[in-house]
Amino acid sequence: MDQYPTVDYRLLVDNLTTAILLVDSDLNIFYLNSSCETLFDISLLRASGQPVMNILHAPTDHFKTHDALLNTLKNGQAYTRREATINVNFKDIHVDYSASQLNTGKTTPPLLMIELNPIDRMLKISKEENLLQQHQVTRQLIRGVAHEIKNPLGGIRGATQLLARSLSDPQYEEFTDIIISEVDRLRNLADTMLGSRQLPSYEPVNVHEPLERVRSLIINQTKKKIKITRDYDLSLPDVLKADRDQLIQVILNISVNAVQAMTENKEFFTEHQPELILRTRIQRLVTINSILNKSAIRIDIEDNGPGVPEEIMESIFYPLVTGRAKGTGLGLSIAQNIMHQHNGMIECQSIAGKTVFSLYLPWESNHVTQ
Repeated sequence: MDQYPTVDYRLLVDNLTTAILLVDSDLNIFYLNSSCETLFDISLLRASGQPVMNILHAPTDHFKTHDALLNTLKNGQAYTRREATINVNFKDIHVDYSASQLNTGKTTPPLLMIELNPIDRMLKISKEENLLQQHQVTRQLIRGVAHEIKNPLGGIRGATQLLARSLSDPQYEEFTDIIISEVDRLRNLADTMLGSRQLPSYEPVNVHEPLERVRSLIINQTKKKIKITRDYDLSLPDVLKADRDQLIQVILNISVNAVQAMTENKEFFTEHQPELILRTRIQRLVTINSILNKSAIRIDIEDNGPGVPEEIMESIFYPLVTGRAKGTGLGLSIAQNIMHQHNGMIECQSIAGKTVFSLYLPWESNHVTQ
């Protein structure tokens, strides 16, 4: 019978996809495998000897977690924590983790083995699916309302034109002209709410072409009063399949919103100049619409304005939601809908002084097999 070679169990643990953390009897980090190094973005050399509670601490139940880990070391009773938030290198990571006693021999104290399963991707997928469902329901409602608005507008406009022809007194023409003008304005708004029915016309696009087009438009619009910075990854090849005109509309909608937010809040810029940054990057292993992609193009549109109001942050892509007094709340909704047609998405992160809208466009046929 063939003899199996001696197995280096540390090598075995290092090749596990599960993040493994070993803690000594003083609750200091003793060892972490390669997956754990990747998860924490920290090396074993740097982590060794650090108190594990620096990572697993939670402001609300720090002592409860500490006591539970000690109890597991002493009595062997396993401890499991669901949807915990740990902080490593100033970065929050959401995980499920379980701690169990690991006996190393009669003469040495037991170790604590902690298995960590990151759940950030699952939380993100759940959030995306919920937002997408709400967006679709809201959009259907808005489209229904827009149809109902358009139906009587044609009748009102026609009746007003007939009325204007029958009036003999020229002084009333001003009033009929106002009615017709306002009806046309409402009809244009309803058309915008309905959105384009044209499907994307896909063709090879260099993502920097629409960005440069929008940059030129913004420069002409603002008379160079806003600094526009380009931060492009020029290594991106011309392999993106997209509708060039629709991509321009998405970038323009977001950029115009940023410009308006900066120009309408001049008091915010007492010590620095308004700036718009256009950035392109490759994003590795990104989840878009519940699909994990090996890589995607990320377009960042960043401004240093006052930021998106916190109370509307979760709903800014819904129709008719806006933080501006003169905004219609349709630009971002239309942009997100176009990105969904391209199997992409838009995300937003915002604080005062830095708002970033990130557009993700997947490469063709680069999904990761699950």
